[in-house]
Amino acid sequence: MSAVTMSEQGEAPRLGMWVFLASEFLFFGGLLLAYVYARSHWPEGFAQAGSHTHVVLGTLNTALLLTSSAVIAVAVACAEDYRRWSRRLLWVTFVLGLAFLAVKGLEYWKEWGEHLVPGPDFALHAPGAELFFLLYFLLTGVHTVHMLAGLVVVGTLAGRGAREATHVEVGALYWHFVDIVWIFLYPLLYLVGRAS
Repeated sequence: MSAVTMSEQGEAPRLGMWVFLASEFLFFGGLLLAYVYARSHWPEGFAQAGSHTHVVLGTLNTALLLTSSAVIAVAVACAEDYRRWSRRLLWVTFVLGLAFLAVKGLEYWKEWGEHLVPGPDFALHAPGAELFFLLYFLLTGVHTVHMLAGLVVVGTLAGRGAREATHVEVGALYWHFVDIVWIFLYPLLYLVGRAS
């Protein structure tokens, strides 16, 4: 009876996280559908605007996130029997997440200087180009907020010494979700405009 109760206690956080992630997928799915709809109406403007994104910085951020996903997966594998290593790997994930945000901040700063922020001084004139950057800042901004939440989760788990393997696993689920969202955003925002 006690074992069943402990098992149920372990499943509850996982189930809660999966329900939460399902609602988040619906939210990002709506934003991505808005992107697809707008791109189908203004393909030239979206292609021109997409060619002005900073593909090197976007690629660097993709590499940082993929690496962080691999590191946190190893942290989960170590959480049961090698807690000290799990904690260290969570800190590595945290640092990689901070590096992602630093690169994204640099990218935003460059785009501000290039007048790519929608508004009166917007630099591009093709129809749809301003809408592209509106969606770009909306999608990457919401993703950044999720990254910040992920850093709080990972930092808290590392700070507490990765004591509960289930908590490390649930935190890693959230981190992988944030990475998967970026995997969808990267080609849509950085590559499609260059391929067309």
